[in-house]
Amino acid sequence: MSKRKSFVIDTSVLLYDKTSIHSFPGNDVVLPLKVLDELDNFKDRPNLLGESARYINRYLDKLREIGSLCDGVHIEEIDQTIRVELSAISHLTIPIGMDVESADNLIIGSAINLKKNSKQPVIVVSKDINLRVKCDALGLKAEDYYKDHIRTEDFETYDGQTSVDVTDEQLSGFFDTGSIKWDDSLFENQFVVGKSPGGGSFIGIYESGLIRKIDSPEKKISSTINIVPQSKEQTFALELLTNPDIPLVSIAGLAGSGKTFLTVMAGLAGLHNKVYDRIIITRSIQPVGRDLGFLPGDLQEKMGPWLSPILDNVRHAFKDISYFDMMVQRGDIEIAPLTYIRGRTFNNSFVIVDEAQNATIHELKTIITRVGKGSKVALLGDTGQIDTPYIDSLSNGLTLTTEKFKHHELAGHIKLLRGQRSDLATAASNIL
Repeated sequence: MSKRKSFVIDTSVLLYDKTSIHSFPGNDVVLPLKVLDELDNFKDRPNLLGESARYINRYLDKLREIGSLCDGVHIEEIDQTIRVELSAISHLTIPIGMDVESADNLIIGSAINLKKNSKQPVIVVSKDINLRVKCDALGLKAEDYYKDHIRTEDFETYDGQTSVDVTDEQLSGFFDTGSIKWDDSLFENQFVVGKSPGGGSFIGIYESGLIRKIDSPEKKISSTINIVPQSKEQTFALELLTNPDIPLVSIAGLAGSGKTFLTVMAGLAGLHNKVYDRIIITRSIQPVGRDLGFLPGDLQEKMGPWLSPILDNVRHAFKDISYFDMMVQRGDIEIAPLTYIRGRTFNNSFVIVDEAQNATIHELKTIITRVGKGSKVALLGDTGQIDTPYIDSLSNGLTLTTEKFKHHELAGHIKLLRGQRSDLATAASNIL
């Protein structure tokens, strides 16, 4: 039987995932009093951080009905205890030279005190890299919160396509009928490159035991919007973006690979062809470090810096942005910052989530669960360019969503492998 442990939980973990407080069954959870002070600073926020802070506060208040948080409350269902550690004790255990008013240092002080007075292993759990480094320097065991984290040893990047060997007869059958049966296990909506001994080949998409021929993208795009795929991966992306049976699409790729351009053009084509009533554009603004309320202007002006990549692609396609501005004024295109997306429902909408690698899995869940009937959501991002603190290439929302949905018939993914912006841009992405 594994030995019971004491986990000191940092504020960053509770704000990142409100259910983290329930995620240590068979162990003891310790919340330094300073953590409650920090949660209090977030409780009035309208975003996910505020929701998490309010949830934790309400849950702790309910625990008071069971027992004393000072002594520790035992939750029988999961054999877990939750206790609040006094900050006054933390001050006495903070090493000399460290700021005794620092929230991180008070949390570390609580862990040091607990380690001195406990026979159980003490582990600090934090999304804050610097706090974990401090703990290690002071001889405290510290680790990341791994519930929403892909273990490296179990993970192989899913790029949305694979190659298979087929017989010449299967190749002929594929072109004659438009599909062939395939017994080998592939992921739903995975793209397939088939190669025969005679040198022939085809590209298709796997759907429930069949590899189906991909229709020409030009057949699904409005005649007013000219899109010519520059690679097979771009052809695959357009198949996902224009297929009404795949409501969740994720497209990854390095800068300049065309993911934003293809998605915006597919959305505009869907609007023109009456497939969708509107286009919703959203993204996380957390990396900037300031809420929208601090920025001047109306909502569209506040979102201006984040919309620049979208506008650049519209300008490239139509040589100006008057068409885009007109559709915004009519309500055909709506800017919906992630902070204010809770509680809404998007029916018959094409939802574009730009820079999805900077969102947590919980933020993307909030967006995806807003999607109503007749809608599609496209997650775009480059997992090599993550700006948000506390997440990395294996714990960001784009990677986790792609991994969790790769078996599901409602989702499809493709990674764009080559840059199309310019030879210099591609070289810089690969070399620098």
